[in-house]
Amino acid sequence: MTAPRLPKVAGIDSPPGQVPSPAHTVPPASTVSPASPATSVPSAPGAVIQDRLAGWVSDLTTLHELTERLARTAALEEALHELLRAGAALVGARRGLVVLEPGDGRGPDTTVGLGLSRPDLGHIETVPRGATSYGRILDGLSTDPEARADLLAEDGLDPRHREVAARLGYAASYALPLATEAAGRLGAAVWLYDEPAEPGERPRHLIGLYAAYATEHLARLLDRERTRAWSDTLAEELLPARLPRVPGVQLAVRHRTGPRGGGDWFDALPLPEGALGLAVGSVTGSGASAVAAMGRLRASLRAYAVMEGEDPVAVLSDLELLMRLTEPARSATALFAYCEPAQRKIVLAGAGHTPPLVIGERRTEYTETTVSAPLGMLACWEAPSAEITPEPGETVLLYTDGLLRRTGDAMDRAFTRLHAAASSVPRAVREDPEALVDHILRTMLPDGLDTTDSDEDVVLLAARFE
Repeated sequence: MTAPRLPKVAGIDSPPGQVPSPAHTVPPASTVSPASPATSVPSAPGAVIQDRLAGWVSDLTTLHELTERLARTAALEEALHELLRAGAALVGARRGLVVLEPGDGRGPDTTVGLGLSRPDLGHIETVPRGATSYGRILDGLSTDPEARADLLAEDGLDPRHREVAARLGYAASYALPLATEAAGRLGAAVWLYDEPAEPGERPRHLIGLYAAYATEHLARLLDRERTRAWSDTLAEELLPARLPRVPGVQLAVRHRTGPRGGGDWFDALPLPEGALGLAVGSVTGSGASAVAAMGRLRASLRAYAVMEGEDPVAVLSDLELLMRLTEPARSATALFAYCEPAQRKIVLAGAGHTPPLVIGERRTEYTETTVSAPLGMLACWEAPSAEITPEPGETVLLYTDGLLRRTGDAMDRAFTRLHAAASSVPRAVREDPEALVDHILRTMLPDGLDTTDSDEDVVLLAARFE
């Protein structure tokens, strides 16, 4: 009769022949008596097999649950905390720390603790690296797991390490390197025991399997974190570092982008004779190419706005022609508004973009704009402009459709939600465009939805007329 095959756990196949018999975290071998009950086994061979199979199934089920929980983490620090919690459960420890220090030197470097406060971690960091298990791993002096079953009994223990261990109340440790074949060394994890102890054979095997999966997951999140940091830096360089000060109008902006970087952009440009050019837009795609295309498009629109900003239709027509010649594989939405704050007059044109929203004490309404195709979608783009005259104290809100799409609602419902969010702005908040855009962002994307990873960029640009 063929023996039943145990299921794969998180992509790891662990048949009975390759998994050691069940064991638990045990004290150092020197403290275990030969007559200890832990060494006794059932006398019947059938009972031994049954116990081992039950142990394998139980442990593999636990491992499966832990790896599933880890897979649901989407942020690097969240995954590090989950790694520590799961590892502590597997090796029977109460506290621990993980040091992220990628071997390629590109960072980010960080230390996360479990059951250890920031001052506690600071004390541990005062121990010379070579005297700690994680320090030897990070410095390349050790590539294997290391169990130190009774730290305070070690003759050659560094005096500072002895002092810190006594102060924090730990007496043993178990350390694992975190490394993958593709990414190399990422860091090291250490779990601390309150009493002399070390994990048995079975827990060591399970934590090894778990750590192998966890390290691959950490490598993916690390790559995403680096891409996000790179795209954020690039976008910050391509977008205005600060908004201009123009008499008669107050400006505020919020920009959120996903982990790969996107093509949403904004601009506020002082123009001759006290005028102001406002623009928002979105380039198709994501990643480095979309960010670069966004930068080219914004720079081109700036040039056209300086030359013929008083005619928004001409600005977008020139931009469409340039895009058709130089970016034939892309399309983009854009909205450009030529503002004369002294007269509270705005002339705007849009190409496939969402309509502005006028927010005031007596009205909250979308501006009537001509329906038109995005740039790059037609052989020749041109659409009539629209003119609006805000009342004193009213705010004109320009935004990208990412604000609507991140809600997860259908577009008609998302427009309704945006209108309701703008209508609910308290009177005191209406006087401050910074507070107004924050209120709308929190109302539209509550519970941190504005900061969660998404392929949809978000831009809100508010102009309050005095």
